[in-house]
Amino acid sequence: MNAALTQLAADCGLASDAHTPLRLAFGLACVQRVRHLLEDPEAIAGLDVLAAFTAGTVDAATLANAAERLKAVASHHRGSQSLDGSAHAAVSATYAVAKALAGRALEAASYAAYATVYAYGGYAVQDLSAFEPEHQWQVQALQRLLDDAATQRSARPLAASQPCA
Repeated sequence: MNAALTQLAADCGLASDAHTPLRLAFGLACVQRVRHLLEDPEAIAGLDVLAAFTAGTVDAATLANAAERLKAVASHHRGSQSLDGSAHAAVSATYAVAKALAGRALEAASYAAYATVYAYGGYAVQDLSAFEPEHQWQVQALQRLLDDAATQRSARPLAASQPCA
């Protein structure tokens, strides 16, 4: 668990409906880091739908359909066919995409961190320090998104003041 990320998310009210775009953008940022671990073409397509939605090129119905499909894909992932032990990395990366599509950014971040560490080797998940670089990146990424949102908000004339983003 990434305690610093959880605290930052709580401090800015990331779970609120008003922050759905921010949750989707953060989930996307996390899963893009593990895209290379995805093996299922549907998971890759789901990640592409999330990217397109955050870019404004697909609608909410398309996002919802992809989220529903990826929920099923992730829960039925057969694991990797690779001999290098990366099955857990591929499964975790797929779950990360499913959670990101569903707007569950902290869960997506957690699965993405596991995917990253599993890619080192299954033994690595027993070493909590192996998660630190990814956890630090996640906190910095969310903070950057919050800062960008605040900058955009302050650039708008007569923008309503909101905490965080």
